[in-house]
Amino acid sequence: MPKASHRLILPQRVDTSVVFASPHSGRQYPRSFLARAMLGHLAVRSSEDAFVDRLFDAATARGAPLLLADAPRAFVDLNRAATELDPSLIEGVRRAPNNPRVTSGLGVIPRVVSNGRPIYRGKIPLAEAEARIADCWHPYHTALQGLLDDARRTFRQAILIDCHSMPHEAIENVGTGFGRRPDVVLGDRFGAAAAPWVTSAVQDAFQRAGLRVARNAPFAGAYITQHYGRPSRRQHVVQVELDRALYMDETTIEPTADFAAFKRLIDGVVAELADIGRASPALPVAAE
Repeated sequence: MPKASHRLILPQRVDTSVVFASPHSGRQYPRSFLARAMLGHLAVRSSEDAFVDRLFDAATARGAPLLLADAPRAFVDLNRAATELDPSLIEGVRRAPNNPRVTSGLGVIPRVVSNGRPIYRGKIPLAEAEARIADCWHPYHTALQGLLDDARRTFRQAILIDCHSMPHEAIENVGTGFGRRPDVVLGDRFGAAAAPWVTSAVQDAFQRAGLRVARNAPFAGAYITQHYGRPSRRQHVVQVELDRALYMDETTIEPTADFAAFKRLIDGVVAELADIGRASPALPVAAE
């Protein structure tokens, strides 16, 4: 197992209802896992949201908690339900009603990485899958729910910014309404996971930084957005997907020469996002 499932970095004083989290930037790959994988190290890392933890690390300086996965996505996907077990990968799992994520190999224990490349030569034992979920998945989600509960108790609302990155090729055919592909895709499950004022405020923060923003296409949000987004309870979730080409070489998984400048830009966005959590909790909320 990874040395830890996650890290929680807290500010000296939490003064905003916004919580930042990165469930896919973990990179503690167990040696035994890499030894069993059919793929080379870079290929295994292709599903990782590399450097997203660094891009959003200004959160604590702005009074917001930052929850970071250490367990890598190829090992256990923290943005899937614990029940999304893949019978094509895990021994002893019965076939369940069709789930597109599981069918494509992207269950809670992924069978493939990007472009559908298989990780394993055969199946893994059910006990191994259950151990990963117990040791990595549950601790992360216990920490996340605790942060959201604390925010609601203190500020009467919680706003989760779920931080991700997307392959550049994933948005090749996506437009922003002006014929240009987006730099950022926000997912709120088409309004089901966050009140309109929250998503609009998040969009405004990125647009003021000069970034092109699209909503819900091609990424509307997965398990975390769907599970934790409860606007009628003043618990909002907006998934943020950044185009990896803006700051990294996707082939070598290395920061580009523009990384520092892009991080400074995101630092400014993070400051504005944290300010959203200082808005009045009396603002209207959306129905679930």
